[in-house]
Amino acid sequence: MSTRKLLILGGTGFVGRVMAGEAVARGWDVTVFNRGRAAPPPGVTALRGERTSAGGLAALAAGEWDHVVDTWSGAPSAVRAAADLLAGRAGHFSYISSRSVYTFPPAAGAAEDAPLVDGSPDAEATDYRSDKRGGELAARAAFGAERALLVRCGLVLGPQENVGRLPWWLTRIARGGPVLAPGPRDLPLQYVDARDLAAWTLDAAARGLSGPFDVVSPPGHTTMGELLGACVRVTGSGAELRWTDPDTVLAAGIAPWTQLPVWLPPGPEHAGLHASDVSKALAAGLRCRPVGETVEDTWRWLSAPGGVTLKPGRSAVGLDPAVEARVLGLG
Repeated sequence: MSTRKLLILGGTGFVGRVMAGEAVARGWDVTVFNRGRAAPPPGVTALRGERTSAGGLAALAAGEWDHVVDTWSGAPSAVRAAADLLAGRAGHFSYISSRSVYTFPPAAGAAEDAPLVDGSPDAEATDYRSDKRGGELAARAAFGAERALLVRCGLVLGPQENVGRLPWWLTRIARGGPVLAPGPRDLPLQYVDARDLAAWTLDAAARGLSGPFDVVSPPGHTTMGELLGACVRVTGSGAELRWTDPDTVLAAGIAPWTQLPVWLPPGPEHAGLHASDVSKALAAGLRCRPVGETVEDTWRWLSAPGGVTLKPGRSAVGLDPAVEARVLGLG
């Protein structure tokens, strides 16, 4: 079989960069198209363009590809423009979407048939949920239901993470001392390592799969205790995890998810994010590595020269040390 040709719209940040690395490792011929604000991954052909500007897709005017992966999170109209341009010259289109397209919060056990937010394939940027749904509709409008794969990710962790969630926990725990650990310790978590996401997406594209798939680990793949315990082990800091009940955390005015990344207190929002039915993706070959491997590899990447750079426009996550000390009775 001839070498597969892959075009990644994006390809320099987190998921796109991991996707490119996985494809290169498979021996695929990989092209990335982006604004050129970051160095392209090794082994790819780099095309430059600003897809929201007039004439910004000029670099894509020629060329043919077997597969396209689009990681765009902004205006759906940008997805539509690129997909329309490529529909006659590419065989398959994978749009990296999000489980945020479901009406929030999804019910515990919800799957791909859960109610969706509204979106338009021709809309300008509004909010993340509507933008992602509009991007899905744009992909399907251009490539049709049989050639468009909608990859609805949950929480994504692993090396190259430019949101800063797992990197913040690793950095905080590496400092040592008492650490505010939001409970309960056995709180179940669902996430997907970006490398497992990339492997599944490329496999699915090669098989010609289409339609929506929720791509995240099975419910209970790990727990808050296992995640933070792995952070203590890999950093070797000897940090003391002080497990604190959710009511105490919330009463202190600490915002779940942002000030304490990954964590949500038990309740409908937690169930909507961490109790989804992913049997469809599992049946289609999704395999998720152990949490310890994700944490260890992220720490190795984080500790290398260069460290983590937050995605442009992202607010920093994490808890102010003074607030942590106050809740723990240390300040």
